[in-house]
Amino acid sequence: MSMLTPQGLKGKQYRVTGNAYPRLGRPPKKSRKVIAALAGLLALALIGLGGVQLYDIFRGKDKNSSAQACATASGKPLAAPSPGAPEASGAPAAAAGDPHAVPQASAVTVNIYNATTKAGLAGRTAEEFKKRGFTIGKVGNAPAELDKKVPGTAQVIAGPSGAGAGTLVSSQIAGATVTADARTDASVDFVIGDSYNALLDETQAAAALALATKPTPAPSTTGSC
Repeated sequence: MSMLTPQGLKGKQYRVTGNAYPRLGRPPKKSRKVIAALAGLLALALIGLGGVQLYDIFRGKDKNSSAQACATASGKPLAAPSPGAPEASGAPAAAAGDPHAVPQASAVTVNIYNATTKAGLAGRTAEEFKKRGFTIGKVGNAPAELDKKVPGTAQVIAGPSGAGAGTLVSSQIAGATVTADARTDASVDFVIGDSYNALLDETQAAAALALATKPTPAPSTTGSC
């Protein structure tokens, strides 16, 4: 009987022959499979990130080339505004002699007219404008064509040469109606309406003026000259 044959069994039925036996290795651990999968995902992520960076580099180059081409076509070089330029600070440029440029209050002559039935309103309003540095012109009742015909807070009237002065005056009151006439000087008429209560305080007036003179954003030129 062979030594490898279990006792109680017939050796001829379970005899093991030969001198070579299979070698059994350790079964693969689950953690190794997980690590291998994570390593593969990381490699794919790095490859994808590299592709995106290369795409951005080439795309940026194309954008710069397009910008240079647009500048060449227009004849204007690409240059950053100087720190002291009005455009750099966001304030509108006030060219000399520009009627739309907002002047100082002391340079604006305001005529105060009362178009309501409340007596003494023109005089009190004129005092408020004077405290704010305005030059006061005529003070009195509104002319017949406007008397009791201004339903809002006020009507501000200015000529072509007083457009900026009209903007400054209208910023002192909420809800004012601004109209133009053919006068040749830069004076401004402030006609008190039925809904008038008081001028805005100086902080509110400054905010209203900043909003009224805020420059309009330039249209986007992305993708075209």
